[in-house]
Amino acid sequence: VQLVESGGGLVQPGGSLRLSCAASGFTLDDYAVGWFRQGPGMAREGLSCIVNNTTYYADSVKGRFTISRDNAKNTVYLQMNSLKPEDTAVYYCNAHRIWPSGDYWGQGTQVTVSS
Repeated sequence: VQLVESGGGLVQPGGSLRLSCAASGFTLDDYAVGWFRQGPGMAREGLSCIVNNTTYYADSVKGRFTISRDNAKNTVYLQMNSLKPEDTAVYYCNAHRIWPSGDYWGQGTQVTVSS
């Protein structure tokens, strides 16, 4: 059972990236899935989550980031547009279910926004 993030990298300010969060060993559609990030010396910050087909966004990313899911691929995505240097962080996904209980984190993927 694991979550694996991918899609991070180095991008210039104003650029875009799409992060993927792929699950194995369980069905991601049965869980609420969230994206978080942690910048250097900062606390982990919640960015967005998808619960069934309802999406939520933090003010810091609203209008720039879009969360979506592809149940056939057992994957949740985070499309990130208009990236800023302050978006530089390690990005994590989390899958959470209350009952039966389940909580899984991926290993993180580095996003660096720099010219």
